[in-house]
Amino acid sequence: MKTPFFTRYVIFGGLFTFMGAAIIFQMARIQTSDIADEFVQQAGFYGGENRTVMPERGNIYDRWGHLLAGNETVYEVGVDLQQVRDPETIAATLSSILGTDYITVRDAARRPYLEGESVYAVLTDFVTIDKVEELNQLKQEFAENFTSSSKDKPAPSLSGLIFTPHLKRSYPEGSLSSTLLGFFSYLDRENGKGYFGVEEKYNDLLSGSSQKVYIPFDPYKVQELPDIPAGTSLILTIDREIQASIESILDKAVENTGSESGTIIVSDPETGEILGMATTPRMNPNEYWTYGEIFPNPTPYNRAVGTTYEPGSVFKVLTMSAALDNGTVTPDTPFIDTGVIEIGGAYIYNWDSGAWGPQDMVGCMQHSLNVCLAWVADQVGPTDYYNYIQSFGIGHNTGIDLSGEVTSPIRLPGDGQWMMMDLATNSFGQGIAVTPIQMIMAIGALANDGKMMAPHVLRAMIDNGRQYNTTPQVIGTPIKPETARTITTLLSRSLEEESSDALIPGYRVAGKTGTAEIPGPTGYSSDVTNASFAGWGPIDDPKFLVYIWLEEPHTSIWGSVVAAPVFSDVVKSLVVLMDIPPDSVREAMSNQ
Repeated sequence: MKTPFFTRYVIFGGLFTFMGAAIIFQMARIQTSDIADEFVQQAGFYGGENRTVMPERGNIYDRWGHLLAGNETVYEVGVDLQQVRDPETIAATLSSILGTDYITVRDAARRPYLEGESVYAVLTDFVTIDKVEELNQLKQEFAENFTSSSKDKPAPSLSGLIFTPHLKRSYPEGSLSSTLLGFFSYLDRENGKGYFGVEEKYNDLLSGSSQKVYIPFDPYKVQELPDIPAGTSLILTIDREIQASIESILDKAVENTGSESGTIIVSDPETGEILGMATTPRMNPNEYWTYGEIFPNPTPYNRAVGTTYEPGSVFKVLTMSAALDNGTVTPDTPFIDTGVIEIGGAYIYNWDSGAWGPQDMVGCMQHSLNVCLAWVADQVGPTDYYNYIQSFGIGHNTGIDLSGEVTSPIRLPGDGQWMMMDLATNSFGQGIAVTPIQMIMAIGALANDGKMMAPHVLRAMIDNGRQYNTTPQVIGTPIKPETARTITTLLSRSLEEESSDALIPGYRVAGKTGTAEIPGPTGYSSDVTNASFAGWGPIDDPKFLVYIWLEEPHTSIWGSVVAAPVFSDVVKSLVVLMDIPPDSVREAMSNQ
């Protein structure tokens, strides 16, 4: 028979066994939990906080390695409250050298030191290294004087000042290519992110992977931060010299024509690479807080991808390409222009309301005859015509690797809102809205033997010391190679026979102007227009494609007057920067 003592021993033994097992279980659970590392890091410190430490943001280069966006070392200026002897001198010195507010700094430096709770105060941030060196020199000079001063009149002291380095996003070229790059909100050291352009589109790659680190309040107890791999660096397709050139040309064109804004895009039609993309207005991304002043709502940050507009006659190159491709017309197809044509109950007139008489398709494009192009589209027919227009990517995003791309849907037969008159007006770029990047992608097929390339700005990525190049992508073949060559020759002849201001001595180019009335609440106004030009060359082996858009020019409403000369200026610069010899030289070299 078991005694009562034995029962008690069993009960107590079981209780202690259970408690021991529970303690062991809890210890194992804590050591294997997600916050175990934080407990280890906090051991031995009186107080601190968990901070998200961001790795160095990846750099952005142009195609030749010129730095467009990088990082520079700046400093956080603070005080060790235990070491502060002269808050007034600290406040006066920072006010004089850094322009900080005297009262704010003085009050921060006067905060009482409380071990484990209040040991450090931030006075200002993002101080440049030259200013820190100046403050450091003063700090040393004051320290030397302080040791020899009398008790009655102590020397001024900067004791307690601490300078903590960190990185700040930097754009060494200022506003150059700013609407393409976007900007990074570097003032927010923990939650900064990219806005617009490349900085937003590739924000995750550029940012890398952040880590959470426990940082004690006492700056003298801060351990070295873990080595965090930098974010991915990007090499863009942009050529810095081409970008600078077209920005300068665009600014002069906008000023000389009194335009509200302007856009120039230069691409390589063979690869879809964007060699330059300039828009107005622009800002200095180093001072990104000025964004709201420079781009008041609803001003788009980058008009090349973020604004749709009716392109006008420049759209005729797509209409004529469709008709040539399906065999409706040839360059020699005759047409009698009577100055008016009726389609779907709507009467279409030429830009000058005149009748141009007997023409062929070269003459129709040379004189930019709305009546002729409306007839051409009618001969192609609604179904085939809109199949071609959609195959050129009109009405759809291009997928360019920049943030903020917009598109405008097009009315199609069967939609309910579409009318037969839309076929006529769309044929010459009215009643249909596009972005400049859509147009350069579509027209790129004309300059590239019918192959339409995906427009892109990323050339390569650099991650962990290795470079990964991108591959150009063919996204469609809207027309046959022979059609592309035919339309190129046709447009080249058109420019030459009209002695266009777009011509460049020594180089044969193809292109088309565009003048589009701008729709308003009460209809279209002939006094306000969008002027455009699209052109490429040299026509035997196109190396560049240029698209120009001037919004609401005031010196002249005509694209042939304001946009065509800009194309000539751009190409004169391109042939030098791209080292393209004149046609005669290249022909002689090929015959050797």
